[in-house]
Amino acid sequence: MKRIFDIVVSAVGLLGTSVVLLPTMFLIWRQDGFSPFYIAPRTGMNERPFRMVKLRSMIKNADKSGVDSTSAGDNRITAVGRFVRKYKLDEMTQLWNVLKGDMSLVGPRPNVKRETDLYTREEKKLLSVRPGITDFASIVFSDEANILDGKPDPDIAYNQLIRPGKSRLGLFYVENSSIWVDIQLIWLTAVSSASRSSALRGVARILQRMNAPADLVDLARRDKPLIPAPPPGATQIVTSRDAVAI
Repeated sequence: MKRIFDIVVSAVGLLGTSVVLLPTMFLIWRQDGFSPFYIAPRTGMNERPFRMVKLRSMIKNADKSGVDSTSAGDNRITAVGRFVRKYKLDEMTQLWNVLKGDMSLVGPRPNVKRETDLYTREEKKLLSVRPGITDFASIVFSDEANILDGKPDPDIAYNQLIRPGKSRLGLFYVENSSIWVDIQLIWLTAVSSASRSSALRGVARILQRMNAPADLVDLARRDKPLIPAPPPGATQIVTSRDAVAI
């Protein structure tokens, strides 16, 4: 049922968003003469690699800098790229990956192999399902770039401030997913573009109804500062890019 839902919605979504995507692709190409697409290598279900299609929001070869996390002030982001990121247009092209079966509409966000290699045994459960365009964490941490802005090492900051909660929310989804939850999360993802606070309240309500741990519901509200924490399955806060998976 989930796969049929993914196919129908992604096909309709690609057709519906083409009126915005096609002009944006032209603007990206017009800006510097390079392809409007960025083909991002990602780790999928059962650790199978796949190529995720994104609209390019950064300068050519930005991925060769060795930095995986992106802050709001990252100078690799182009002028058109800021528009693309603001309205999440780079995620709309991922509907193609959903149609192909690499991804689902809803599921834990796919990560690069460098990061999934460092997953704890607990976090490896995130790779037991198809990765998705959105999920609980995508809404709760939609301000990821702002969280990392100004941090001396965005990758370390990501692992300390975002990864712990993101992985916990992803694991909760894996253990409690349903079509009804997917529909609600797709709706709240759309709501988030107009009112992030309303979307956060919606996520908190869903988690509460699903009997999620109180601290996870509290995290979803995002009304308190994020503090460094270890990822699920670990006992220590990540302090190095070379941290060994547990």
